[in-house]
Amino acid sequence: MSLRCFLISGELSGDTHGAALMESLRQQQQPDITFSGLGGPQMNAVGGDTIDNWIGEAAVVGLWEVLKKYGYFKKRFSQALDAIAQFTPDVVVLIDYPGFNLRMATALREQGYQGKIAYYISPQVWAWNRRRIPIMARLLDLMICIFPFEKPLYEDSGLRTVFAGNPLVDELSNVPHLSREENLLGLFPGSREREVRKLFPLMLDTAKQLLATFPNLEIATAAANKTLAQAMQEMADEANLPLSLTVGDAHALMQRATCGVVASGTATLEAAWFGLPYCLVYRVAWPTYFIGKAVVKVDFLGIVNILAGREVVKELLQHQANPVALSKELTRLLESPDTRRALQAELDDIVSRLGEVGSHKRAALAILELTGSVHG
Repeated sequence: MSLRCFLISGELSGDTHGAALMESLRQQQQPDITFSGLGGPQMNAVGGDTIDNWIGEAAVVGLWEVLKKYGYFKKRFSQALDAIAQFTPDVVVLIDYPGFNLRMATALREQGYQGKIAYYISPQVWAWNRRRIPIMARLLDLMICIFPFEKPLYEDSGLRTVFAGNPLVDELSNVPHLSREENLLGLFPGSREREVRKLFPLMLDTAKQLLATFPNLEIATAAANKTLAQAMQEMADEANLPLSLTVGDAHALMQRATCGVVASGTATLEAAWFGLPYCLVYRVAWPTYFIGKAVVKVDFLGIVNILAGREVVKELLQHQANPVALSKELTRLLESPDTRRALQAELDDIVSRLGEVGSHKRAALAILELTGSVHG
């Protein structure tokens, strides 16, 4: 009997994870699995037309952007509920995207859905609303998390939980190794235009200050796409700062740079994986910052520091994110090979906690076990 699996992802990263999970499920279960759901181009390539490619519309960031598209999301939510009712899946797999997916879990149970609900890539409720965890335990049958400290948080609520390991390990393990270079500063301002416009000028001002102390310093950056590359080059020209700019080459630069400055986000964990000595910066609009301070219940912003339980990587946020403070921290790293080596050793220890290669396979096996579909 074919296993019927409905998946929902609403972001590019979730599309990547969803496609890899589908491939792993198919490898373990083939040919006895049928897919349907909402995803992006990668999931669509694996599942075919049964996966609705909606990510171009769904992947919005920020409360205001979501509110502007409220009618769209309400319609798609209703359509997804109808699609699940018609498909009658054995398991619904919700992939990250908590604003939509946690509401979906609630709606499914309210409508009497009797199948299994699994959540892959745990929503970070441990940071912003731990009171949701007991509610999630009543709605979900399985939580698949990617950070080791998440497992006991969910298990304490009675929710069946598996730590599958972090997909980043699979993604980065086969990246060709490059040697680190002397006197090379890497700037990593993020992959979203709003982040880049807030953070890249700060990074450029800092680099100019550092050049006064380190005249042989080379500056390099990597843009996420060609559009951002053009904007970043214009900012560098306006600042009259010569630098090397490549597109889509961040992982190579993380390996080559002596040290760097990284915008908060996934790149901070990638930088740690590659052993880049770095400091973290972030700036948002002040109303967003104050709301975040009121809501977020963790001591650090960077996942590296959260994993360590202390400030391993220097965090410079909001008014602390200024050229003077940033130059001071980067000077500390540039001046001392011993300081860089000590930080690299700590980063190596932290990334070793992310699990082994095979996170998607372990997630797939957990879902198959949940549904009683493990093949011998």
